[in-house]
Amino acid sequence: MTPRTTTSSGSASKKTAEKPAEQSTEQQAERTSVAKKAATKTAAKTVKAAEKAAEAMKKGTAKKTAKKAGAAKKTAAKKAPAKKAAAKKTVAKKAVAKKTAAKTTTAKTTAKSTAPKKAAAKKIPAQKATAAKRIPAQKAAPVAPSAPVDVAVSPALDAADRDRLLTGTHHDPHSVLGAHPVPGGVAFRALRPYALSVTVVAGTLRAELHDDGEGFFSGLLPLREVPAGYRLLVAYEGSVQETEDAYRFLPSLGELDLHLIGEGRHEELWRALGAEPMTHQGVTGTRFTVWAPNARGVSLAGTFNFWDGTGYPMRSLGGTGVWELFVPEIGEGELYKFEITRPDGSKTLRADPLARRTEAPPNTSSIVYASGHEWGDAEWLARRGALPPHEAPFSVYEVHLASWRPGLTYRQLAEQLPAYVKDLGFTHVELMPVAEHPFGGSWGYQVTGFYAPTARLGTPDDFKYLVDALHQAGIGVLMDWVPAHFPRDDWALAEFDGRPLYEHEDPLRSAHPDWGTLEFDFGRREVRNFLVANALYWCEEFHIDGLRVDAVASMLYLDYSREPGQWVPNEHGGRENLDAVAFLQEMNATVYRRVPGVVTIAEESTAWDGVTRPTHVSGPGGFGGLGFGLKWNMGWMHDSLEYMAKEPVHRKYHHDEMTFSMVYAYSENYVLPISHDEVVHGKRSLVSKMPGDWWQQRANHRAYLGYMWAHPGKQLLFMGQEFAQGAEWSEAHGPDWWLLDPAYGAEPDHRGVRDLVRDLNTVYGQTPALWQRDTDASGFQWVVGDAADDNVFAFLRFDAEGAPLLAVSNLSPVVRQDYRLGVPDDVPAWYETLNTDAGRYGGSDVTNPDPVKPEPQGWHGRPASIRLTLPPLATVWLRPA
Repeated sequence: MTPRTTTSSGSASKKTAEKPAEQSTEQQAERTSVAKKAATKTAAKTVKAAEKAAEAMKKGTAKKTAKKAGAAKKTAAKKAPAKKAAAKKTVAKKAVAKKTAAKTTTAKTTAKSTAPKKAAAKKIPAQKATAAKRIPAQKAAPVAPSAPVDVAVSPALDAADRDRLLTGTHHDPHSVLGAHPVPGGVAFRALRPYALSVTVVAGTLRAELHDDGEGFFSGLLPLREVPAGYRLLVAYEGSVQETEDAYRFLPSLGELDLHLIGEGRHEELWRALGAEPMTHQGVTGTRFTVWAPNARGVSLAGTFNFWDGTGYPMRSLGGTGVWELFVPEIGEGELYKFEITRPDGSKTLRADPLARRTEAPPNTSSIVYASGHEWGDAEWLARRGALPPHEAPFSVYEVHLASWRPGLTYRQLAEQLPAYVKDLGFTHVELMPVAEHPFGGSWGYQVTGFYAPTARLGTPDDFKYLVDALHQAGIGVLMDWVPAHFPRDDWALAEFDGRPLYEHEDPLRSAHPDWGTLEFDFGRREVRNFLVANALYWCEEFHIDGLRVDAVASMLYLDYSREPGQWVPNEHGGRENLDAVAFLQEMNATVYRRVPGVVTIAEESTAWDGVTRPTHVSGPGGFGGLGFGLKWNMGWMHDSLEYMAKEPVHRKYHHDEMTFSMVYAYSENYVLPISHDEVVHGKRSLVSKMPGDWWQQRANHRAYLGYMWAHPGKQLLFMGQEFAQGAEWSEAHGPDWWLLDPAYGAEPDHRGVRDLVRDLNTVYGQTPALWQRDTDASGFQWVVGDAADDNVFAFLRFDAEGAPLLAVSNLSPVVRQDYRLGVPDDVPAWYETLNTDAGRYGGSDVTNPDPVKPEPQGWHGRPASIRLTLPPLATVWLRPA
């Protein structure tokens, strides 16, 4: 896919000058030798002439000295080797350049920089002037009137170097371009496609370089050393631009960074790769770096060079596969991509894998980004790790950001979402999708910008503003994170440098059979580094409190969705993906070490042993734990929804579907998810899954939420289900907020369910018995789990001090009077703290308004019992008086 921003790329109108005729090695050597001798003699005479000119200027005889310098120049020209016919074209071209520059700018005498205008040459696409737009250019000192400096012919550029630069396959352009001391002075070379002339400016020095054709300019100046801070004055048709020479700078990436990248251990990879605005050698600009070990060459293309990377080749930094270029005087907001020459010689234009900001889709360019956000959530960060998540209240509201309130930006969401979530009492939000992705109507599980928040809703700083606002409202922020796979878009990661790089080289391991995507090569250390650093990036740079990791099961098994013959066993003959196991362990261990207080959550749908076990503790299968903090309880979700979908008369035959979860409830640290996956795309909303008429559907919905909030494990509810939305989610209009409009006749029905959710969260947060011992079997006791004929479930929850809460669910549509339940004998009285059948929630208002005192009659194996009135299709919570 070609991005909109690059369709008019200058690459369509590459260099027009013809390539020099091929010569034999002997001819080239002879020509070079003659040129060097002539250049040395010329330079010597020119140095003397320049020194006399300078002395004469001091004595007020500049005019005569200038004439002598001119005479010396003519003499040198006679002795210099005759140029080929192509040089005549160059001379004529230079004359046009001088004439054009004189008409359009006074930069020849003032050294003032201007960016290329939109009305540039026909071959140059219309672009906005970008140089020094955001980072001010460092201008050279005013040029005093002086005698022109004679520019000799520079040592001939090796034909191989010239060809490699033009074809984008040069590994070390800095060794050829820029300024280099040579016998006779300093050789200057520049590659500026479309330029009419290039002039070197340094203090009072001004020297126009020879036009060598095909965008090359060069000259030999009679200098003893490279002038510090020299600049280039580049004339285009209609404009002149003064700029630093990008090829005069040393590498801007340190040896330690390269070592860590090579080892796959750079935990702050985003600070080493990508586009980093910075000051380097005293000059402001942007460092561009990219990992492309299979590339024959890499160039930088962007708004600042008319999307033609020819003039901006990058250098290879050793065996790490990293390419680097510091480009002075460009900064935040510039669009760019990497122009990669593949091993077969073809070219591909790629977005930056570590871009921190992108264009809004369907555009695909990366954008130079520097954060200016000032955080105000220090208090939140200081206390978020006070309790481990599995021992703290943890109630999550899952939000699809783009459709929660369609049309709102990150900053507009920050004005509404925190207040709404806080009012309902949720402790956390889970945001999706966050990382940039091609299709806005999706959940964002095919990521193309792993380090960039989606630009659909604003800038990265705007997203930080939203996270900050949620934290200041006391709400934790989780985000969906997708390290399992990536799409095949030809401008993103797929065969990034011409060969499998981020994906596995074995097609059987790389192609994901379900989603048409590519799976990461978890066995390659640089790929693991890319993903581990990405997890840290979101937690450290955006203050994310937790990562919900998507599709973990697809990572763990080599035979996931594959038939026999479509997968290869591991080295032990098993089906486990050992590379993925090692990656997940490294990711979790690193995140918990570096960012205390965060939590990682696995969406893992199988019975893999030890998902939430520490990585250093081995299980029965010999594997260490994966190291997650929490795991989605997919088994509970499927079983309980299957039960609730049955008509009450049939539920007694499926009673075990509600009780089976307690068989394995303490094998992992669980979250109970009623997520987006369960209420969309033909699965119907939560209330629509329930049987019966509208009243019974709502009653079942309320009773189910009461059961869920009391069950061991944390809670997660997708948006719209908090007010019993009847329709499935739609990316076009999001939740049906109109159901809560007072003008709508059934508004009280929906408002009642939302009021219940608010009260569930309020009582939940105030009752440690409901969350303090979620992962401790001693925190739960069945009172009655086998009352299948009654459709009744009753259990006790205990906090760390032994204080109980009694939860009773009657999932039949009849009122059960004087229903006896065994209870502890050390509680003098129980009172009803929540009843999902209350009238204010839309129920029939069958309640237990008075304290319920135990009777000394043993029941259900306990020494005392109470008699309750159980409302129809309802859950009741009772606490000690």
